[in-house]
Amino acid sequence: MYMDHSATSPVDREVFEAMKPYFVDKFGNASTLYSMGRDARKAMESARTQVALLIGAKAEEIIFTSGGTESDNIAIKGVAYRLKDKGNHIITSAIEHPAVEETCKYLEKNGFEVTYLPVYEEGIVRISDLEDAITDRTILITIMHANNEIGTIQPIAEIGEIAREKGIYFHTDAVQSVGKIPVNVEDLNVDMLSLSAHKVYGPKGIGALYVKKGVRLEPIIHGGGHEKGLRPGTENVAGVVGLGKACEIAEKNLSYDAKYITNLRNKLIKGVLDSVEQSYLNGHPIKRLPNNINFRFSSIEGESLVLHLDSKGIAASTGSACSSKKLEPSHVLTAIGLKEVDAHGSLRLTLGKENTAEDIDHAIKSIQEVVKTLRELSPLWCAAPDAEK
Repeated sequence: MYMDHSATSPVDREVFEAMKPYFVDKFGNASTLYSMGRDARKAMESARTQVALLIGAKAEEIIFTSGGTESDNIAIKGVAYRLKDKGNHIITSAIEHPAVEETCKYLEKNGFEVTYLPVYEEGIVRISDLEDAITDRTILITIMHANNEIGTIQPIAEIGEIAREKGIYFHTDAVQSVGKIPVNVEDLNVDMLSLSAHKVYGPKGIGALYVKKGVRLEPIIHGGGHEKGLRPGTENVAGVVGLGKACEIAEKNLSYDAKYITNLRNKLIKGVLDSVEQSYLNGHPIKRLPNNINFRFSSIEGESLVLHLDSKGIAASTGSACSSKKLEPSHVLTAIGLKEVDAHGSLRLTLGKENTAEDIDHAIKSIQEVVKTLRELSPLWCAAPDAEK
């Protein structure tokens, strides 16, 4: 039972079938002039329209990349390098994905100043903190739409309004939200938005960056003139076709899938919190992605919990897939105020459209059994006074 869709999702069968011809039969280079190349270019432009329709953009505002990480880098560094003579201050949040966090840290080493806004217990940025952080040297605000670990949704439209009033570029990493909740770049007031195919039943290694018409970015990769010079290199036509098809399917099924998965999520949250003592939900209980559940359990260790669940046929995680091999606690969980020992007892379950009510029943029962087993072995649990149990 796969419950780690925030790490990646299976490729939809329709997506796979749409991609297949572009590996063998329609393999032309989209930048060539003969018919095979023109056919590849036509397929790419069709996919560009499919991506744009999902997020309420214009096709010409979509730049294809290798995924969310590259999109984030192009947006953040592109603004920083283009506007470095105007200012050197960037605002972000304390719970960004490493693709944003590490990019900002890199820029800090190269003459830029970065403010990391706190998010408090529920994992949400406060507008007052943002307003206080803005200076006359601020050139970029980059705040993720929804968090990859705890699923909290940020007030992006409000942040965008402030950025627009102040004449500051605004970028959002929407890798986790696109295809799961309504995302419209005009409604969100964003100048740039990152997305990735493999989070929405598309292939790995392909993504896109929305760049609002009129926004100028400094290229961070140099070569040919592909993708308006922002992402040079021979185009991944099969991947682009897969991304486009995945976005088309997501747009068609968005309302139904969100409602269906939200019901499963709520059932799982209630089932675990009602039946497992000292279990807690991390993040905002309502302002969260439809598919995201992030629990913590007192006196047990998250990695052990994940491995025991794996033995029961459940694929889950204990934090971000990009950080799962690190020994330090999740920076997201510590940012919402958890102690290290509590942060290490986390479990992330992220659902998908193929999950069923029967899956949820099995997950609840399995979590009950595994937590009980691990606590019987835990010196922390055994040593705790009965009143604390």
